[in-house]
Amino acid sequence: MSVIKVMSENLANKIAAGEVVERCASVVKELVENAIDAKAENIKVNLVKGGLEEISVIDDGVGMDSDDALLAFQRHATSKIYKDDDLFFIGTLGFRGEALPSIASVSEVTLETCKKDIGTFIHIKGGNLLEQKPASSRIGTKITITNLFYNTPARLKFLKSENTELANTTNFLEKIALAHPEISFSLTNDNNNIFKTSGSNNLLKCIHEIYGLSISSKMLPINKLNDDFALSGYISKPEILKSNRNHLITFINGRVVRNNDINKAINDAYYTYKPDGKYPVVVINIDTDPTLVDVNIHPTKQDVKISKINDLYNLIYETIKDALYNSLLIPDMSKVSEEDKNTNPSFTPIKDYVDNFKDLQGKQTTFDFGNEQKPVVNEEFKSLVLHPVGLCLGTYIVCDNEDGIYLLDQHAAQERVNYENYLANLKKDKINIIDLLIPISIELSQSEFIKFELYHDVFDKMGFVWEVFGINTILVKSHPTWLKTGYEEESIRKIIDLIINLEGNFDPIKFRENVAITLACKMAIKANEHISMLEIEGLLNNLVKCDNPYNCPHGRPTIIKFSIYELEKMFKRAMD
Repeated sequence: MSVIKVMSENLANKIAAGEVVERCASVVKELVENAIDAKAENIKVNLVKGGLEEISVIDDGVGMDSDDALLAFQRHATSKIYKDDDLFFIGTLGFRGEALPSIASVSEVTLETCKKDIGTFIHIKGGNLLEQKPASSRIGTKITITNLFYNTPARLKFLKSENTELANTTNFLEKIALAHPEISFSLTNDNNNIFKTSGSNNLLKCIHEIYGLSISSKMLPINKLNDDFALSGYISKPEILKSNRNHLITFINGRVVRNNDINKAINDAYYTYKPDGKYPVVVINIDTDPTLVDVNIHPTKQDVKISKINDLYNLIYETIKDALYNSLLIPDMSKVSEEDKNTNPSFTPIKDYVDNFKDLQGKQTTFDFGNEQKPVVNEEFKSLVLHPVGLCLGTYIVCDNEDGIYLLDQHAAQERVNYENYLANLKKDKINIIDLLIPISIELSQSEFIKFELYHDVFDKMGFVWEVFGINTILVKSHPTWLKTGYEEESIRKIIDLIINLEGNFDPIKFRENVAITLACKMAIKANEHISMLEIEGLLNNLVKCDNPYNCPHGRPTIIKFSIYELEKMFKRAMD
């Protein structure tokens, strides 16, 4: 007797449900994507107990006739692909024909749909048809799910609390609403409104409807293309930072996707604009030829593979980097919400280049950011005149002008100056070196020495002259002239540590940035280190010459502003 048997259709659907339907949000995802494919303009999602008791999705799409309505619950039945070649030109969100039969096999489903004059009502439980009859003639589809996982107790016990399931569903709907701002979405739970979008086809308005004014008012538009990809959307200013990657929202041809390379491009573009472990709010749509994207990797269709990923990475990286650079701002504390004050404050535009400061015959030194001798990099930059007053708490430089008070973090400011100086020298083709009267000896462990020898050409190209001296020891005889005087050995050790920790493909650009950031921080003025007024003036003079004087290479602001109005509010001189 044969031990291999063909499993029943219902059992196969239950197995498929384990991949397609993990939780309440998975059900909502599949049903909403079907509604979008049906060309719906309005999609309503109504939940009871976060979806644990009931999930209802109502749309005004094209609907189905009675034959299609029943056929839709058969496995691999789909209206979206017909032949092998269609897999390379997928233009719909669904195409596998697995979602509805999988959901129906592990729940109780009622479907009301109408395409023309007569509607259809279908009732299915556990994959078994209980009833089919005519229904109302409202064009569109309403599908209701109850008793989810009632016949698969192993999966039922993995459902989370009502709040967790509601949060997961809300998170998905927010993303799909951003992917399709032309569609109006609404979500209710126990008859309470959670959110609603207008379907205005205005992405920024949709961002406002979902995230509110505090975020939507601080988004920067991006729009760029190359031969294969068209990029559009919005990215947040560096002040809007979150603790996880959940707000790195990307779509490809209107599909919400997950891709590590895309996330890396976004994160790399914000490098030096934010601290590690913090992430911006990004809403990006990528339009491309469907043949360049493989969405047929996993039943959820969110993980994708992309051809020409390097070209896409470069497009995303350069586009975001340019947008951030062209919107460099000084933090204005009068415009920062309580939530923002815990992250990285917003910036208001100022001029960036000035050649020198003026000492007005012993009077207070004035730094005129508007007295430019070079072209304005950003047309939004505005004139700013600062009068240095002194130092408070041994850390913050105090300046003022007719608009208010400015505080500069001396460590962050010095770090930015150092960073740009080191980076400029590291980029030079011609390297000036200086011979050491007494060579510097650097002793390494055996494993460190092996790693150093593997990448020693990186050290050589930076302008260091050295030789092996004894066991696991190198003797540095010459070094580039840009090393800070008095800190040569410490700087060399830091550079060698970075070389020893190199892994995988060597990226010279990223390595130079890491060297510049590491040295800039270590060689900067520290907090609680009192400096003289002359040193303050020198630091301000160097800072305003920087290409980006607004934040340190770790993303912290160098300067913030308290407007006169904000000060008067705090002292009750002005009332709202």
